Amino acid sequence: MPISTTLRDVIGLDSRLPRVADATLLMIDFQNTYRTGVMALEGAEEALAAGARLLSAARAQGTPVIHIVNDGGEGTPYDVRAEIGAISPEVAPAEGEPVVVKQFPDAFHNTDLEKTLRDLGSGSDLVLAGFMTHMCVTFTAQGAFNLGYRPTVVAEATATRALAAPDGTALPAVALQAAALTTIGDLFGLVAPRVQDLTV
Repeated sequence: MPISTTLRDVIGLDSRLPRVADATLLMIDFQNTYRTGVMALEGAEEALAAGARLLSAARAQGTPVIHIVNDGGEGTPYDVRAEIGAISPEVAPAEGEPVVVKQFPDAFHNTDLEKTLRDLGSGSDLVLAGFMTHMCVTFTAQGAFNLGYRPTVVAEATATRALAAPDGTALPAVALQAAALTTIGDLFGLVAPRVQDLTV
């Protein structure tokens, strides 16, 4: 089966990966929500470890970092006031790193994320990592693209879960992960397979 040309290539968008040092890092929903219980993701621990390496590299280079959390309300798996909804300690915000609270998959929707980026003096390059690949990572990449930013998703620092397809068959997490990253790479942004692709 032939592989189609991406929309990015058709319209002539830049395919050059940014360096973390020249971007702003968005750490999306690295919450305990996704490590246990009903929302546990396949590969969450590995993605979290990659996210921690990415965060460490960004801090070492003076890259602006913004943490994003989803607040689903009291008693939900996304309760940011409880341990289940807290940012995982491995990637917890350092003093001075802003935290943006959202309630929609697109972290730009009804939040102060764009203002926070402006206040930090961020350029167009954004590096995205976090949970879930097919949901908040994809739609935040789309939101960034729509606003004129140039998002890059670090694949190894993302994860998702198996779901039922419309025909009722099981869609494995690995397939949904690949589909989500492919969707992003078709138009909304670039996809870097590994942290080191942006840090060397």
